[in-house]
Amino acid sequence: MNTVTLMTDFGTKSGYVAQMKGVLLSHANAINIVDITHEISPQNVREGAFVLKQSVKYFPKGTIHIAVVDPGVGTERKAIIVPTRSQILIGPDNGLLMPAARYLGDFEVHEISNPLYMMQNVSNTFHGRDILSTVAANIIKGVPFDQFGKRLFNFVDLDFGQGIVDNQTATGKIIHIDSFGNIITNIDGDKIKKYVEYGEKLMIFIGSERKEITFFKSYGFARKNQILATVGSSNLFEIVINQGDAAKRLGIKLDDEIKILFF
Repeated sequence: MNTVTLMTDFGTKSGYVAQMKGVLLSHANAINIVDITHEISPQNVREGAFVLKQSVKYFPKGTIHIAVVDPGVGTERKAIIVPTRSQILIGPDNGLLMPAARYLGDFEVHEISNPLYMMQNVSNTFHGRDILSTVAANIIKGVPFDQFGKRLFNFVDLDFGQGIVDNQTATGKIIHIDSFGNIITNIDGDKIKKYVEYGEKLMIFIGSERKEITFFKSYGFARKNQILATVGSSNLFEIVINQGDAAKRLGIKLDDEIKILFF
């Protein structure tokens, strides 16, 4: 059975997600549809890119991911297919797919331009239903990627970068704030753990804040409402509050720089 995932900023109040699923089920057989999330913040391409990248690693070979966070829908922006070493990504050419593609490796980018593989009447505002879902169904049917459109070498990229860690400091930036208000950086957790033991203190400089905090194995080792540092499930260095919202309390924004001093 073919697995197709959906990730959007549509929410669940409207019927948009159901319409995409209806198209998939109408055009291809034996599909297992998995919802990654439909609660990406509206038009927040960076948030969607982070969530997609962190999700694809847990899906089997051959999975097709349809991602729709698309503030440029109906404009000249392209729709694309990105086959990788093991999975296939479909979405708008706005950087949304690129961190996941880079993680999966050996990717190509193909434009979706052939009307044979779209709905007969394509709306100006709902390409997720009228283009992306029908393309996914046709990929399942075995249509080669080059039949959908030409290969692209100039596409919109998005890269979260990688923090730098040495034996005294770490520097990076904030790349994601999750629904709990946890502040997630681009600093590799394994590298941090080479220099810092659980229970040790760190000095962090983030936004306009300078704070001394403790590095814990998990949230529950800290007091309620205590600010702490940890390595989260994405194996990235995080700053959190046990049972609280760290981003709100500290006034942190995406792309804020962070510096960490090890004692």
